[in-house]
Amino acid sequence: MPRDNIYALPRDQVGSFQFDDHVAEVFPDMISRSVPGYTSILSVIEQLAERLVQPASNVYDLGCSLGAATTLIRGKAPADATIYAIDNSEAMIRRLRDQLAGYSQTDTASVSDLCDVIIQQQDLCDTEMSNASMVVLNFTLQFIAAEKRTELLSRCFDAMIPGGGLVLSEKICFDDPAEQDLLAELHLDFKRACGYSELEIAQKRTSLENTLIPETLQTHISRLQQAGFQTVTPWFQCFNFVSILAIKSR
Repeated sequence: MPRDNIYALPRDQVGSFQFDDHVAEVFPDMISRSVPGYTSILSVIEQLAERLVQPASNVYDLGCSLGAATTLIRGKAPADATIYAIDNSEAMIRRLRDQLAGYSQTDTASVSDLCDVIIQQQDLCDTEMSNASMVVLNFTLQFIAAEKRTELLSRCFDAMIPGGGLVLSEKICFDDPAEQDLLAELHLDFKRACGYSELEIAQKRTSLENTLIPETLQTHISRLQQAGFQTVTPWFQCFNFVSILAIKSR
């Protein structure tokens, strides 16, 4: 796994964070060292897929990056389901296509027992969805303009069949300044423990300032309820990172 050292050297100007080739190359290392509990979230997404994904239904991994969730869901989904892995990053989509093509060539027998994966480079806000039994937004919504988030979640709900579920994982902020400062500092301690230097932390924070816009947990819960989900339950939190499960009633 290539190590993330994108911000290891000082820069005269730190531009906005982009999911380009440099990030795609080191993304597994970057996210595992930046998001506490990321592996646990993926493990539960795999577990939920076994419960949620219905035969002959669709799964949408929105903001799929390199397909970590897609791969795990595929191992649990019925063979007649279809997974749509969608991302607007050309670099991520190209690597995911190469990865799946390589896996198909080396293990043809196993692949024949798995459901189809359709990979699309597309703006998530333009994605058409239907017959969905599971939708995953794993640290994706925070990169979408705030004014477009409600509409996207409403479209996810409208496309979902009864009994389907949506997993929303996000970095969050807090109304209470003391709570915000404490959990933000604990997150920085986590990154330091994972080997990031103060320079790397500072430069990446600058690059994300106007790109990743966090909201409060209650904002996410209210938005999912407004979209129509009858059951909305936060199931994971580590510092300022959460994951929420929303279910459409049968």
